[in-house]
Amino acid sequence: MRYQISHALVQYGADTILEDVNFEIRDNEKIAVVGRNGCGKTTLLKLINGDIHMNNLDSDETCGITMAGKQSIGFLHQISFPDGEISVEEEIKKVFAPIFSCEARMKEIEQKLQSGQDKALLHEYDGLQKQMEALGGYTWRQDMEIMFQKFGFALKDLERPIGSFSGGQQTKVAFIKLLLSRPDIMLLDEPTNHLDLPTIEWLEGYLKNYDRSVVIVSHDRMFLDRIIDVTYEIEYHRIRRYPGNYSAFMEQKQAALAKQEKDYEAQQKEIQRLTEWIEKWKNTPSKVAATRSKRMVIEHMVKIEKPRRFDTRVFHALFQPRIESYTEVVTAKKLGIGYDAELSKVSFTLRKGERLAIIGENGIGKSTLLKTLTGTVKSLSGTYAFGPNVEWGYFDQQEAMETHVNPEQTVLENFWEEYPRLVREQVRGALGSFLFSGEDVEKKMGQLSGGERVRLALCKMFQTRPNLLILDEPTNHMDIVGKEALEQMLGAFTGTVLFVSHDRYFIRQIATGILEFEKGEVTQYPYPYEDYLHEKEKRQALLRGGDGPAANGRSGQGGGSGSGGRAGLNGGSGQGGGTRAALNNPTIADVFNKKAYYSPAKIKSRLTKQKEKYEGQLAQSEERAAELKLRMMDPDLATDYEKLMELQEQLDAEEHSQESLLERLVETETALEEL
Repeated sequence: MRYQISHALVQYGADTILEDVNFEIRDNEKIAVVGRNGCGKTTLLKLINGDIHMNNLDSDETCGITMAGKQSIGFLHQISFPDGEISVEEEIKKVFAPIFSCEARMKEIEQKLQSGQDKALLHEYDGLQKQMEALGGYTWRQDMEIMFQKFGFALKDLERPIGSFSGGQQTKVAFIKLLLSRPDIMLLDEPTNHLDLPTIEWLEGYLKNYDRSVVIVSHDRMFLDRIIDVTYEIEYHRIRRYPGNYSAFMEQKQAALAKQEKDYEAQQKEIQRLTEWIEKWKNTPSKVAATRSKRMVIEHMVKIEKPRRFDTRVFHALFQPRIESYTEVVTAKKLGIGYDAELSKVSFTLRKGERLAIIGENGIGKSTLLKTLTGTVKSLSGTYAFGPNVEWGYFDQQEAMETHVNPEQTVLENFWEEYPRLVREQVRGALGSFLFSGEDVEKKMGQLSGGERVRLALCKMFQTRPNLLILDEPTNHMDIVGKEALEQMLGAFTGTVLFVSHDRYFIRQIATGILEFEKGEVTQYPYPYEDYLHEKEKRQALLRGGDGPAANGRSGQGGGSGSGGRAGLNGGSGQGGGTRAALNNPTIADVFNKKAYYSPAKIKSRLTKQKEKYEGQLAQSEERAAELKLRMMDPDLATDYEKLMELQEQLDAEEHSQESLLERLVETETALEEL
């Protein structure tokens, strides 16, 4: 047991935030803490970090916090660098103070040893060398520069003053410092905020392989699914532990809730039956003993608590566009976007009913494209046009979070100011659809949380009933339940949606197409997120010469010499003219689905050949990986960080390929055994 909280009570004034909390961190677990906004997730992180204390430490209960030895805890706080004039490099190098101290002492000893041997000094020097290795003292600059670039910075940015960076960039710098400090327990509160998709995907791999403990508060469901071993849910001020990632937690919770409801209803029926019997016979002398017995049965029952469902009300505005648009909603041809200089050149077509997700790294024009389409930013070149009857509504997440509004103005007044022709009942009805009901409409703008500001901005936009929604990061600051509600709403929307998002789960649920910004190029993929990933894998296989793993293990030959087939996760390779499912090398499922056309001998022969092919590809991949590892150990590359990053990416691709091939190999061997 690395860390344990027992029976904790946390209160702010008269308000109870956490009650009877039992929380454990075992070994190197990756833990998620989930719950509705305001339930106490960040409070729990502050309790673990020692920023706040339990309110019942002086009680007679067995409560408190215990740790296995001395555990270093790292927490990504709200950022406030005390000296904005120092360079980013100097700020980050503060993390390596123990290394520099160790290095300085080693130099002192080296100087002393020049005048003669000293066993005590030699012993100390040997210990310092081991300490340097444990601290990563010989690779600290390489680690710093690689991680700095992984977060989207250029190496020259290390020389800039920390105060010259935006708030989001400073948050990234603080995050880099936290990761480089390698605490025993890392506490992360919404770590994917301000990060683009490539950085999020890299962070997933880093945290998954981190050899210590991590506690994460996040609304990014896919991020949690890919990292987490254990999920804690905070509900009704209490906390409960569930083994597994977020999806596993949801399945367990739903199953437990269903069982509790069933058991509760059965018990209530039994209590009702006994009560009715007692009422019927309580005045009959011959039944006195029996009625007393049945009363005792009721009294001694272990009562099953009625399942309490948290207030899962979410904005439920069901609306349809005021009018229908024509088929082509937006068309852009070589549209140059940017401010002083062109960021990207974009061509795409958006048709009625489509939901197009715009994805890519930060700073390359995704939000700028939306601002250009809505007229906030002028285009630099090219053309764009909206189709006939298009009425668009624009949600800007930055504008939604702005605080320039009158902080004393109420929600009701703020909404009514924008739609003055509505009567009071209409205003309250619209706000009620987005959870501003009762006294909530009198809440002052200065008191609104980030999620409430987002809901209010969406409510205003939807009031116009547009047939094209243009949304810039609509799920930022929303809790998971809010995201799920927005997904349902957009899924039922009969109009068209163009949106920017870094939330991959949200994209997967909503998008019917992808517009990807990558390395100065913009590509439109006319299919959902999962198929987009397959297509990306297929294109990467093309660049590798056609031998990369296909997404579902299919390979085949078609009317072209390039790689084809559907690229994905389970291994295989293919050639063809881009067909989604290759024909001449079907999956095992395909073989058995067509068994009426194959004899058992042919099936066995086909599977044996597949097995040999996968074994050969696996051996080749292992050889390539070994060669890459040797190249990375070349002393001449020790300071060539760009080359090292390139080699590391190639090595990661080979290891991913090996995992995929192993899955296919095991599947093939299993099928052969079944034959």
